[in-house]
Amino acid sequence: MSSMATTLPRLPAGRLVETRQRGWVDPYAGLDAFDFVRQAPSPGIAPYVDHFWVVTWTGLAEPYEQRIVSHPTVNMTIAQDFRRIAGVIRGGFSYTMRGSGRVLGTRFRPGGFRPFLGGPVSRLTGRFVEIREMYGAAGATLVEQVLAEPDAQAAIALVEAFLLSLEPDQDPLSEEVAALTAMVENDVSVTRVDELAARSGRSVRSLQRLFRDYVGIGPKWVIRRFRLHEAAERVYQGLDLATLAAELGYTDQAHLTRDFTAAVGIPPAAYARLRGRA
Repeated sequence: MSSMATTLPRLPAGRLVETRQRGWVDPYAGLDAFDFVRQAPSPGIAPYVDHFWVVTWTGLAEPYEQRIVSHPTVNMTIAQDFRRIAGVIRGGFSYTMRGSGRVLGTRFRPGGFRPFLGGPVSRLTGRFVEIREMYGAAGATLVEQVLAEPDAQAAIALVEAFLLSLEPDQDPLSEEVAALTAMVENDVSVTRVDELAARSGRSVRSLQRLFRDYVGIGPKWVIRRFRLHEAAERVYQGLDLATLAAELGYTDQAHLTRDFTAAVGIPPAAYARLRGRA
């Protein structure tokens, strides 16, 4: 990949484990390998987009693999080697950086991509769809413009203009599902679907339909995924596993260990040992 400069500032290291960066496996290991920045959307696109993110790296002597435990969101990503829209990915995934390059990502709010899809977001779950395949010549032009633009701020402006040109309609149900997903993310006491249904004023069945249609996956998965993000951060900080399992609604420590290992790729004890390299 050719080197690409960015005018956006590098965030302090501590930002890498804030709520929006949960899901990064071993978050401090890559601090010398790449720069990460996050930018809020402009008011016009904010009902649909949570934030834009940019990863840049220059002159890597060795390839660097960043592993991610996914979120219940749709992302549009543009880089030299891929230009795609990613639905909710149930498992973990990774990206290997080589040489120099840049990835520009658009993270949509939960439910926020539905107006750009015109149908249930579950159609995208577990899939990567090329931007050109979804949006034709206009999508191909966007990709070309973003890749040709060396300034990350200007590239973000191109993406915003493209999304607004699609004239999305605001949907009250998108707002509802975004609020419910934020509740799950921020309130660790929410550990069961029936609890979330009671808070939402919906039946369990209605809540399940809403999440599949607007988020792309059911509320049980969303709850478990956010609790795993919480577990990964707190295990990394040295919290006792048995205490954490009880607090996050797991039946026992073994249950948390199984879920954690399946999603993160290594057991909690091994993940905790990564702290020694920070």
